Amino acid sequence: MNFKKSYQKSIGYTPICKIGECSLKRLEFGIIELEPGGVQEFDTGDKETAFIMLEGHCNVSFEDTCWENIGNRNTVFENRRAESFYMPKEQTLQIEARDHVKIAVCATPVQEKTKPQVLREDHVVLKLLGEVPYQRETSFIIDENSNAKVLTIGEAYVTEGNWAGFPPHKHDVDNMPTECIAEEIYYFLFDPKQGFAVQCLYTSDGSVEEAYRVKNDELVEFPYGYHTTVATPGYATYFLWLMAGDYQGFNRSSDPEHAWIENR
Repeated sequence: MNFKKSYQKSIGYTPICKIGECSLKRLEFGIIELEPGGVQEFDTGDKETAFIMLEGHCNVSFEDTCWENIGNRNTVFENRRAESFYMPKEQTLQIEARDHVKIAVCATPVQEKTKPQVLREDHVVLKLLGEVPYQRETSFIIDENSNAKVLTIGEAYVTEGNWAGFPPHKHDVDNMPTECIAEEIYYFLFDPKQGFAVQCLYTSDGSVEEAYRVKNDELVEFPYGYHTTVATPGYATYFLWLMAGDYQGFNRSSDPEHAWIENR
């Protein structure tokens, strides 16, 4: 199975990973792209949905509420504290672009209906994880500190030429509090845009053994298995990461063959 997918620029909403049409059973992903003045109607259906502002600024209207000027960057490399908005299931909304906008749409089925929420940049927590040569700055945008009940979402900026998420880790076994079952997606962008990274995905039994060259606007699904990322020298490497599973947060286990590196 090919776990890598690509996004081609398209005005409106482009679904990329849909439950039942990809390797994932609990996580969906797509992109909304609009030109100035463009409007996108959206219905969350049975899924809680988070909208991460990758580029530009928008107004969001629903029922008798209007949130104005959401967004704080023209590219993901301008500001590492993304603005976003969250919508519960069974919610209709309208997105109006103030300039060119690109929005990541992250969704998962839920039972509980919560409340809409706009999350400005002061909500975002930044952490420097790992150390050279496996270092990245990671943001936490949607988690237990938001109205979301299942989604966990953030962004990673990998130190040039470094690995990220090393030792390789997974979250596909119910072994709390160490590890939970959670699906994940990484969506990549680069500066300059012709950059690339290498995304590894494998299982201990060898049934999956992949190393993808991922380019701008490409993503990799992780339904299970160990995963780790390599950033190339000379390029700024970014990926949006989104998770949905039994628990919110980083409940994962490292590949035991390489876990010693964390403790050296």
